[in-house]
Amino acid sequence: MRQIVLDTETTGLEVEKGHRVIELGCVELVNRRRTNRTLHHYLQPDRDIDPGAQEVHGISAEMLVGKPRFKEVAQEFLDFVAGAELIIHNAGFDLRFLEAELAQLARASVGAELRRISDLCTVLDTLALARRLHPGQRNSLDALCKRYAVDNTGREFHGALLDAQLLTDVYLSMTGGQATLLLDPNAGETAVREVTTRPVVRDGFQLPVIHASAEDLEEHERHLLLLDKQSGGKTLWRKFGSVPG
Repeated sequence: MRQIVLDTETTGLEVEKGHRVIELGCVELVNRRRTNRTLHHYLQPDRDIDPGAQEVHGISAEMLVGKPRFKEVAQEFLDFVAGAELIIHNAGFDLRFLEAELAQLARASVGAELRRISDLCTVLDTLALARRLHPGQRNSLDALCKRYAVDNTGREFHGALLDAQLLTDVYLSMTGGQATLLLDPNAGETAVREVTTRPVVRDGFQLPVIHASAEDLEEHERHLLLLDKQSGGKTLWRKFGSVPG
């Protein structure tokens, strides 16, 4: 199973007002294991960056001078994610921006086919998953890092590749951990270590039984009488069980 953990940073929050993707980060998983393959680009948006957005991700227009435009990396991106399950936190946000970028490319090229991410990939939204697992709690990426003991101390600003790496750790923890595969030098390929279970030997072992003393029984009866009084004679202990003498 191939999965791509994905994140973007943008010039602003509203794709309808022409805001663009300025950073794209992807981390590849195969069978829940990192492959060390990533895709990362800073992108020239050809527009201003909202001050509020810059405060979040710390990316300035000056930092993007000379960087490629989305159209220059679009095919590389589509090839990288094709056939995979995308894992995205608040997936609707990132997908709206990526679909808008692809739609703009189709409009700019006469006869070009509109490529849709939904035609190439399935999507898992970790925000929706976290809300099901932790209803009523904060489920931002920072909150999930804290909940699952993922070290995010280096996250002074949001960053697409950094956040995709953090989300990878969160996702694996949230869904049961990373599969542990060990290299078998004799097999010449990655293999799961065989685990042998052994029965517990109980020969010669006796479980000690400690009986209640007369004083314990008297104290227990006093408590039952108190409960009888407070419950109007409805003490469940007298109905379902008693202490053997």
